[in-house]
Amino acid sequence: MANRATSGRRAFGAAPAKPSFAKWSKAFLSELAATSNVTASAKKAGISTTHAYDTRRNNAEFNRDWRRSLFEGYEHLEMELLHRLRTGELKPASGAKRGVRAFDNATALRLLAAHRESAARQRAIRSSEDAEAIVLSINAKLERMRQRMLAPPAIDVEPHDPA
Repeated sequence: MANRATSGRRAFGAAPAKPSFAKWSKAFLSELAATSNVTASAKKAGISTTHAYDTRRNNAEFNRDWRRSLFEGYEHLEMELLHRLRTGELKPASGAKRGVRAFDNATALRLLAAHRESAARQRAIRSSEDAEAIVLSINAKLERMRQRMLAPPAIDVEPHDPA
C-alpha cells in the first residue's frame, strides 16, 4: 500500500487544506484590483467564490477592502478604456496589408456606465474619511491649545543680588 506522504496523493475523502485568511485574502484582493473579476480572484487565492462572498458578508473589514480593490480595478479599467478611446485598436482589414484603426466607443461607454454608481459611492466614502481625519486633527490641535491655556504660567525667578 502506498504511503500518503510519499505518494503525493490524498486519502480518499480528505479535503485539501485551505490557506489562511491572511494569505488568501491578500491574493484575492490583489487579483480583484487587477481584474475586477471575483471568480478569477477566488481561483488565484485558492478558495471558492462562495467562501469569498461569505467572508465579505461576515467580515466588515474584508468587505471594505473588497470595495477598495474593486474601485481600484475600475480605475484601471477606466484608464484602459480611455486609452482605447483615444488611440483605437488595430484590426485586420480584409485584403489590406495594414490594419484599420477601429474605435468601439459604445462598449467603452456601457462599461463605464455600469460601474459609475459604485465608483461614485467609493469616492464619497473616501471624501468622508478625509473629512473625518481633518476634523480629528483640528480637535487634537484645539485640545493642545486648551491644555496650554489651562497650564499654570511658568515663573521665571532670577536670583536676588543684594549688592
